[in-house]
Amino acid sequence: MQIASKCRLFHSHFFSIFPQSIKPRNPFSPKIQKNPQFSIYASSSRTFNSSSSSASILARKVLFMAPGVEPEDIKEDMILPGSNIVVGPYAGDAKIKEVEFVKSSNKPKDCPKDERPEFAMLGRSNVGKSSLINALVKKKEVALTSKKPGKTQLINHFLVNKSWYIVDLPGYGFANASEAARMDWSSFTKGYFLNRDTLVSVLLLIDASVPPQKIDLDCANWLGRNKIPITFVFTKCDKMKGGKAKRPDQNIRDFQELIRQNYNHQPPWIMTSSVSGLGRDELLLHMSQLRNYWNNE
Repeated sequence: MQIASKCRLFHSHFFSIFPQSIKPRNPFSPKIQKNPQFSIYASSSRTFNSSSSSASILARKVLFMAPGVEPEDIKEDMILPGSNIVVGPYAGDAKIKEVEFVKSSNKPKDCPKDERPEFAMLGRSNVGKSSLINALVKKKEVALTSKKPGKTQLINHFLVNKSWYIVDLPGYGFANASEAARMDWSSFTKGYFLNRDTLVSVLLLIDASVPPQKIDLDCANWLGRNKIPITFVFTKCDKMKGGKAKRPDQNIRDFQELIRQNYNHQPPWIMTSSVSGLGRDELLLHMSQLRNYWNNE
């Protein structure tokens, strides 16, 4: 099957499981009334009763249904801890045995053309993207880290297990970059998303140590409008701010409430920490089931 047709088939199935229909609403309009059923699934103890139609409806709205899984089949231990992601039959081959830097590209057309599936890492410039990549591959300085946000200014491809890519994209919203540089980054990053047939999913990193940011919601909504598969990866979930600042889990709830105003179904999300290792294995397992489904189509 040609890669473009395969991409359309994969995205069609992905969106039949998880339709990202964007409603024309302001993401910063007044919050909807909180519903206790929509609590985050960190260390979930909720059990879905397959005989309950209401539980099935709830599952469809708040959980990410992996390929090959139906709501009535869900068991508690199928939900990855600290996430809303259900593990399905395509999960496996999650270990990273080797990783190598392949190339940096300043245009989407210059990216590798070997048709291997890839996951793109995207987020604000100080979200901890490079640190998460290093934590995933368990190899220091695979991605360039710096105390100065915005260091990544190119599309960087890292080949994993000689079979798939992690793509490190430029961060957005870096206040110290010139306006021209910010526009250039945005332009070629969007071109990558719209034209990259081998893109399996975007991992959109969100800083859980701070309240929801408009720039993150704008990015999420742009991806949704363009039907780009997305997983929210909440970073810095180990950090506790002093004083009256909210805990990471509350910031995640607030972000999800805003997202639900624009998305008909909850996108997949997961809590992580590059410091403690929280969510590392779970995120790799989630990526494996998307990748294996892609490879089998």
